[in-house]
Amino acid sequence: MTRLRAGLAALMLSSSAALAQQTDITVALQLEPPNLDPTANAAGAIDSVLYTNVFEGLTKFAEDGSVLPGLARSWEISEDGTTYTFHLAPGVTFHDGTTMDAEDVKFTLDRARADDSQNAQKALFTGITDVTVTDPQTVTVTLGAPDGTLLFNLAWGDAVIVAPESIEGIAQTPIGTGPFRFDRWVQGDRIELSQYDGYWGTRPALTKATFRFIADPTAAFAAMMAQDIDAFAGFPAPENLPQFEADPRFQVLKGSTEGETILAMNNKQPPFDDVKVREAVAHAVDRQAVIDGAMFGLGTPIGTHFAPHNPDYVDLTGLSAHDPEKARQLLADAGMPDGFTTTLKLPPPSYARRGGEIIAAQLRAVGIDAQITNLEWAQWLEEVFKGKDFGMTIVSHTEPFDIGIYARPDYYFQYDNPAFQELMTTLTATTDPETRSGLVAEAQEIIAADFVNVYLFQLAFPTIADARLTGLWTNMPTQATDLTQVRWTQ
Repeated sequence: MTRLRAGLAALMLSSSAALAQQTDITVALQLEPPNLDPTANAAGAIDSVLYTNVFEGLTKFAEDGSVLPGLARSWEISEDGTTYTFHLAPGVTFHDGTTMDAEDVKFTLDRARADDSQNAQKALFTGITDVTVTDPQTVTVTLGAPDGTLLFNLAWGDAVIVAPESIEGIAQTPIGTGPFRFDRWVQGDRIELSQYDGYWGTRPALTKATFRFIADPTAAFAAMMAQDIDAFAGFPAPENLPQFEADPRFQVLKGSTEGETILAMNNKQPPFDDVKVREAVAHAVDRQAVIDGAMFGLGTPIGTHFAPHNPDYVDLTGLSAHDPEKARQLLADAGMPDGFTTTLKLPPPSYARRGGEIIAAQLRAVGIDAQITNLEWAQWLEEVFKGKDFGMTIVSHTEPFDIGIYARPDYYFQYDNPAFQELMTTLTATTDPETRSGLVAEAQEIIAADFVNVYLFQLAFPTIADARLTGLWTNMPTQATDLTQVRWTQ
């Protein structure tokens, strides 16, 4: 009997040790990246896999949204605010073994701001007038005017450092400097990463990571319950959260994001070039009904393109309150008493597909026939984001502090307001915090009063994970699944 007990005890200790020593993880996401180059594609799904894991920038975002040193370990800023001198971390190599140095930084920033740049956030780099290499570990960035957001901008996924030697194949074989290297992409199924032996920084606890792509909410629930996956970041079926919360095998992390979820309108396409029509659409939509119906109550109503958790947020939801009668009157005032027909092109996320059905019904009630077309992510990027071939669409803008997109007339919703553009130029050159807060408030008010888009809600971010996992981000200051601090516990 004593031997049996001793044997059982040894087996239990062995099992516990095995669990504690687990170093691989399988994480599910709803959206698969269309390609793997974050510096030439707008899809946030790329950053969801690669940000901080495979690619790194000069600076990076922490989970609380603060900006931390990345490949640049320190920097100096000139007194006039136009020159930033960055000192790079020593001993950094790309995953192909080549050295990362100041020449790669120059290549990356010059490529991003070039006339033929394909960077989705090219505007982040337009203030740069010159990038100069002092020595392999030092690079100087010169601006045409002071920019208080440069360090913030350099933390975006669009600003990660890449090498000229590997840029041709980056869309299919990403080569970065991060703690994980790319191994394999089985399109339609998964992306596999493994720990990079030559990583310059602190090694992560995980040695292997697999990202699986599960678009269907029902399949997501089944895979998580069967524990075929270890975590689902951005779980697409919020109606199932209570079941996971009641199951001790799992933990439920309910975080916030920078994702302003909007019903975007093509401001150049009739009839949306008429502010009365855009206002009519805004009053036709009941945003709380969309939150309740599509997100099962997860989400914070917004009335402008700004995150409610930001201290500079202005609550303007009352400006576009649900008022179908006012919507009908505005349509009549715009010369369309019988309404009109338009397109509503929806990308794959459940907030868009589910929300689109609800919004289409609300618009129908005031005479607007929004004809739904469901698009895959690559199609949406090609038709809507690049081609601007749409009347309306629903999408979450997950980039941090991105109200500046309204100063770009060629951006997909094509809002062209010179006064707003001038305001954003002033904001960029302003460093005084109190003055910046006033300008940010004014910016929010302008786009809300112009009813550029219908501002629905700030996207919540529920993550379901094995109860033994620690280090996962709860909040999403940028679209990322940062695995650098993730580890298994008993």
